[in-house]
Amino acid sequence: MDKKNTLIGVILLVAAFATMYFSARLSPPAPPAPEIVQTPGPNMAGQTITPTSPNDASFAAPAKPTAAPSSVVLSNDVIRVTFTNYGGAIKSVALVSTAHARADVPGSLQYPVSLAEPTVPYVLNEDSNDPALAIDQFPGLDRSSPYQLVAKSATEVEYRAVYDNRLEVIRRYTLVPGNGDAKSDPYQIRYDTIFRNLTKQTILPMPAVLNLGTATPLDSSDSGIYQTNGYHIGTKTKFITRSTLDGGGLLSFVGIGSKEPKPLVETDASVSWISVQNQFFVSLLTPDKPGTGLYTRRIELAPFPGTTVPAIGLKSEARFELPAIAPGGTAQLSGGFYAGPKEYKRLSNASVFKLDQDDVMEFGIFSFFSKLLLTLLNWIHSGFANWGVAIVLTTLLLKIVFMPFTLTASKSARRMQKIQPEMTALREKYKDSPQKLQAETMALFKKHKVNPMGGCFPMLITIPFFIGFFEMLRSNAAFRFAGFLWAHDLSAPDTVAHIFGLPINIMPILMGVMTGLQMRMTPQPTVDNAQVKMMRFMPYVFALLFYNYSCALALYSAVNSGFSVIQQMIINRMRDAEDTAGTDKGAKGSRKGGRPIKNVTPAR
Repeated sequence: MDKKNTLIGVILLVAAFATMYFSARLSPPAPPAPEIVQTPGPNMAGQTITPTSPNDASFAAPAKPTAAPSSVVLSNDVIRVTFTNYGGAIKSVALVSTAHARADVPGSLQYPVSLAEPTVPYVLNEDSNDPALAIDQFPGLDRSSPYQLVAKSATEVEYRAVYDNRLEVIRRYTLVPGNGDAKSDPYQIRYDTIFRNLTKQTILPMPAVLNLGTATPLDSSDSGIYQTNGYHIGTKTKFITRSTLDGGGLLSFVGIGSKEPKPLVETDASVSWISVQNQFFVSLLTPDKPGTGLYTRRIELAPFPGTTVPAIGLKSEARFELPAIAPGGTAQLSGGFYAGPKEYKRLSNASVFKLDQDDVMEFGIFSFFSKLLLTLLNWIHSGFANWGVAIVLTTLLLKIVFMPFTLTASKSARRMQKIQPEMTALREKYKDSPQKLQAETMALFKKHKVNPMGGCFPMLITIPFFIGFFEMLRSNAAFRFAGFLWAHDLSAPDTVAHIFGLPINIMPILMGVMTGLQMRMTPQPTVDNAQVKMMRFMPYVFALLFYNYSCALALYSAVNSGFSVIQQMIINRMRDAEDTAGTDKGAKGSRKGGRPIKNVTPAR
């Protein structure tokens, strides 16, 4: 195989592996796990009250909780939020939207907990003991401390607690009613936490930490590769993956990295928003004023039913710096807390989310193309109401748009194939003179009007679009439990049966067959049989890589390969027509293989 096609193969392999395993996530270097020190509380002794330690002798020891646990529920058309008096925070958020739900199941929801339970909502933070937006690392005001419910309406709830008779804390939460409007989002909860100094001394600046909640696995088969902690700095968004804390890995066996999980990663940065998420759902905190850092924790959860191994979640906390509080004065932490699906159309609404919050979709370095294609996919879906059909039609549209580039690459490959015998002769003739070989090869290219990059460059143009489409299909919450043909869930493998415990997934098998057929139909500008066999074997390697990925990805790849087969059939027919035309032109007047002789028989 010539250098050009080797380059194409290497680029495609590198792009595919990088896309599937790294997703272009910008994970910061993992610092050594710091010693966890409890956040200081206010020391009320002295002319100014300097936060030193909650255990300082000047503090009254926090009273042991005596209040019974109680909860309050606020809801709108899309979420049902349960608040707890312990921590005065959000215990859980249930997604109760009925939009786009199954018409054949009464009471079904848009985002159910499982395909078998379409009327039971998916719940964020359900399996965690840490309420979302609870004040962390502050005994007496944290999740183990009871707050008093002081006000409640259809859209608002307010809690109050007093720390050591010196610091009053008011916690207020407000929901957007209904489906919201262009300048609000019904999945977003407004929060306000007010700290009031009840003493006659100034309380000096002190840190405050808010819990975002815990991202949990979707089910027992979820490996956690999509669990990430995102944060936005200036114009950049970075992600800490769960694998950063899991430990282990191949390199750990040769002494690179730790085999043991890390309990904590601490990041110091001015953050304008922080998120914690799994593949389809996200808890997203957008404070009115930037935070000073974040904590990322690996959390063990209860095992899934039928299993004994603890599930692993990813918890995130946002750190803020409270200013000095004058006697009788206040300090405030406020902002928006989004708890819901990872929907690009919703999160890209600049009237509500003004700081690139749609980056939580994690589209990677080709995000521009992912967003463009997702917009197109949504538009097509609005007309056909089936995500599988939308994927097929979007793939077809891409093939049509890039047909000129494919034709250019195919013509270049055919020209290269025609001069292969001459190139082989040149290699043999000048095998001891590389410089002469290069000069003669370029002269051969010029003579036959062959551009050595002619087959590579047109295909490189299409790569960002297809990788962008690939990335977009991985994290679209709308695909969850969306059916197509025999597949019941486009976000999961399309397993139809098991043989000796092994799943039979049709789409990846179909993808491998179609890609292999396409490879056999495509002209190979080489006489190296070993390399041809290797390239023909690659489709089946990719089928194995895709085997346990979501059905949507395998569907896209299978359909793309199927359209490519049809496209190659058309190209091959065009080539045959061109070859016939060339033969006719070179054999004028010939009765055999040339243009037909004009009929000069007199008319009767």
